[in-house]
Amino acid sequence: MMALRERAMVSLRSVPSLPKHVRIQYDPVRQAFAVLSPEKVFWPNEISLDILRRCDGRSTVGHIIADLAAEYDAEQEAVAADVIAFLQEWSDKLLVKL
Repeated sequence: MMALRERAMVSLRSVPSLPKHVRIQYDPVRQAFAVLSPEKVFWPNEISLDILRRCDGRSTVGHIIADLAAEYDAEQEAVAADVIAFLQEWSDKLLVKL
């Protein structure tokens, strides 16, 4: 019987990173970045890539949100909602460690 994994929840203090089995790689044929995992390939948009590139195991979610809000000249609250939802979805798929 498989043990249920407790769902990791994103918080502003979470320090996300990419697991060892997930990597970002440029595909010269498609001229786009892909996120590779053992069973799947994802083609994230530019903003998703900006989030993933900041998942360095050092930056908190709060810092990532502030950084993106400054870069995109956007409201932190709007950025926070999108970043937290994205990281939660990717964490649930085991593509981001919290």
